[in-house]
Amino acid sequence: MEKEKLPKGMASIAWILVLGAILPMLDSTIVNIAVNDLAKVFSSTFAVTQWVVTGYVLALGMAVPFSGWLMQKYDGKRVYMGALGLFLISSLLAGLAWDMQSLIIFRVLQGFASGIIMPTLTALIAQAAGSENIGRVMSVVGIPIVFGPIAGPVIGGLILQHLQWQWLFFVNLPIGSIALYITQWKLPKFEAMNKSAKLDWIGILLLAMVSGMFIFGITEIRTESTRTIGSLAFVIAAVSLISYLLYAWKRKNQALLPLDLFKSKNFSAAFLSLFLAGFATNGPMLLFPMFFQNVLGLNVITSALWLIPQGVGMLVIRPLVGKMTDKFGARFVVIPSIAITIIGTLPFVFFDADIAPWIIWIVLFIRGIGVGGITLPVMSDSFVGLQQPQIPAASIATRIIQNVGAASGSAILATVVSNALNKNEAIVNNMVGAYHIGFITSLIFMIISILPALFLTNKLVGTAIGSNMLKH
Repeated sequence: MEKEKLPKGMASIAWILVLGAILPMLDSTIVNIAVNDLAKVFSSTFAVTQWVVTGYVLALGMAVPFSGWLMQKYDGKRVYMGALGLFLISSLLAGLAWDMQSLIIFRVLQGFASGIIMPTLTALIAQAAGSENIGRVMSVVGIPIVFGPIAGPVIGGLILQHLQWQWLFFVNLPIGSIALYITQWKLPKFEAMNKSAKLDWIGILLLAMVSGMFIFGITEIRTESTRTIGSLAFVIAAVSLISYLLYAWKRKNQALLPLDLFKSKNFSAAFLSLFLAGFATNGPMLLFPMFFQNVLGLNVITSALWLIPQGVGMLVIRPLVGKMTDKFGARFVVIPSIAITIIGTLPFVFFDADIAPWIIWIVLFIRGIGVGGITLPVMSDSFVGLQQPQIPAASIATRIIQNVGAASGSAILATVVSNALNKNEAIVNNMVGAYHIGFITSLIFMIISILPALFLTNKLVGTAIGSNMLKH
């Protein structure tokens, strides 16, 4: 039993870092439940308000390469504290926002800080733990990742029920201040690994333009008055993509996202799978609270509580996912998980205001089991077959594309639902139809995501060949 315990100093480092990580993990889900209320507070449309979620997730993805560069160039403790400090400042500013535009800007800043906190935390843990303790330490750090989807909406619902909307962001300040103080006091220094490290600014700018303009184009092309702006955004995204491909081809392995990575079948399949998984899984996360509030007439706290079965489903399947991936390969974990996610989403295409609550809870629990089995196996499979020098770039690429997919999914589904609502009067029957179209759209992307999943690792083939050889 003594061998199973973490060394005292190691455990304290892990818990200090977890305290700081709780905030960004909760913050990525806490606001989902509040989109309806924020739209009313600022007299804004759903399509614009969803940028409070989309902008956060997109900025989180774009911050990932910065975190790697900062960790190489500066003391890890200072990087972590600086990111946590920026997160607290942006939380304060978001709570003081005076209109929807300012709130979106401060949420983007908050998302950027979160995007530095999480990879930095992982890197610090890996440095401090060493190979002999890494598994047990990561299980501690994984706590906010597991409980974020469950606790976030409930905390958001409680705040909106009993406090002003500003406390969605102010709630971060006391916990974050304590985390910052304890980090300064207890966390050791982590020396810079390469003070001469250079950042690929051009690569980051071009990739940010590709993803940002693509998502902006989706949201702006919804009406005739903004269609020209949306089309222009798509053109800028396309030009930026072509420019990046030429730039990366010239820089080869020095590029932020080297094109050589796509020579790996596993990486290419994982890259597409992560993008489509973001569409298919994260988009509906934005729709569920809206559906509960606008169609079923639930209040915000009840809507949050109704999301718990999905989080429990994700929690239940999590311990099995790693073992099954190691045994069968990512393909035979991801494809069944996609199928289960489809089974847990399809009924929402038919649900209306008269549906029994227990049916929704069961369906969401099933959906949670499916969603919980997609991302982790795909992430792990993206590294199969790569050379050691390619792994850091692959890690950055998978984190970015996962968040870009999630932001794209939120934007597309919000735009689809908004378009359907704009064409019809805002009566319950028309609202139900609008959300049904949103869920159908997410199902289409889910079905498409099966295609790249077919090219993920299949360990059963090797097992079958081995058993046949033994027979002969």
